[in-house]
Amino acid sequence: MSENTIDPVNPGRRSVVAGLAAGTVAVAAGLPEPAAAQSGSTVWGWPQPYQKVSDKSVAWLKEKGWWPLGLGWQPPWSGQNAVMAVMDKQGFLAQRGLESKLTAFTSGPALNEVFISTRIQVGVGGNFPLNSLVDNKIPLKVISIICPNLRHHVIVPPDSPLKSVKDFKGGKNGEPYVIGIATGSSAEFYFQMMAGLNGINIGKDVVLKNMPPPEQLLMPRGIDAVVPWDYTCSLMINERKNGRSIDVSYPYNIYQGSIYIRQELVDNVPDVVQALTDAIVEATLWLRLNVEPAVNAMMEDANLKNAPRTLLTQQLIEYNNWYKPTYLYPIADFWAKENERIAKWLFDNKRLKTAFTQKDFASVFAPQFMKSTFDRLGWKIPTVPPTVPAGWAGKLGELPYPAYDTILTMKGPQAFPEKGDLTKPFTFNGQTVTPA
Repeated sequence: MSENTIDPVNPGRRSVVAGLAAGTVAVAAGLPEPAAAQSGSTVWGWPQPYQKVSDKSVAWLKEKGWWPLGLGWQPPWSGQNAVMAVMDKQGFLAQRGLESKLTAFTSGPALNEVFISTRIQVGVGGNFPLNSLVDNKIPLKVISIICPNLRHHVIVPPDSPLKSVKDFKGGKNGEPYVIGIATGSSAEFYFQMMAGLNGINIGKDVVLKNMPPPEQLLMPRGIDAVVPWDYTCSLMINERKNGRSIDVSYPYNIYQGSIYIRQELVDNVPDVVQALTDAIVEATLWLRLNVEPAVNAMMEDANLKNAPRTLLTQQLIEYNNWYKPTYLYPIADFWAKENERIAKWLFDNKRLKTAFTQKDFASVFAPQFMKSTFDRLGWKIPTVPPTVPAGWAGKLGELPYPAYDTILTMKGPQAFPEKGDLTKPFTFNGQTVTPA
């Protein structure tokens, strides 16, 4: 097997060396200089000087009791964990005049509870938890997409007789198969959509047992399959080898992770929201030059300190460095259309009180902040996510989806910037690219 070949048995297992050689630079020791004097920007491409939030906005946050600003993240969720850890450890918010506190959660539903209470004001979540917040009329706005194409797998024990999800039909010896899954998560949405398309009856052929990712990782006795998301998938399949995949989520959902904020921040301190958006993009650029320091930052968290370094490195490359950084842009029309289907399914299955339309969900997005960031960097606003290739044969809402750009189909990282990506010159790692 060559270094750039996907292992069909262990999807996602790609040589870290190949990934690094294909455009990702690992800085082994020491951090880069904070700015490149000649270009007026950092070596990772962020314009200097930093734009700081106003004293008035700081005073408002303090009066509200939101100082330091509370950020929720999910260490076991690949892609967003690198961005959030780097943003925190590199002080990208502090350099913009914001004090912040990062709080860890094991899943989106757990994070939702604290976000609803307003004890944190910034959160990250998948499509199902986000729909739940909107359904409960929690005032929020999505400011960034995160973690494109997060892989979810149906994983069975290595010695399981199950070869395909179709084998769930009919149950086992007159009893339903038991599936360990974090209910209320994007994993449940994927499994439910997959089951519907494959004629699998929830409650008859299979039953779902609520189980957080750390417990799924152990593949407990009495469980026939688990449905985690990365990095838990890769840890089980590639590292611990205590499970094997019989299905992957890509045909059933173009995955959208979101970074969202309390609506009150947009209404009262928009410069705080802009600072947060800028910091998200800067962290995304920084970790493209600093893979090993980014992994170090993640491993400082108690939830990740025992994770294999090779695994975290592979995951960072897959979910942060292989797609154009323009994946961050919250394209309201596209994601609202994809979420309309999710909301309809949740409503039909009595999981939501309201069946949201595309127009309803589009109002959840606040792309003006990312637009301002892109304008400053000279990045063209995308009309579709970079994960959807030109000429894609699929149509949003019509399942199963044909292949699009994922770790299972791509042969290398997407080039950036390339023709049509820039509106003005952009400098990164000492090289300036002009619009073409």
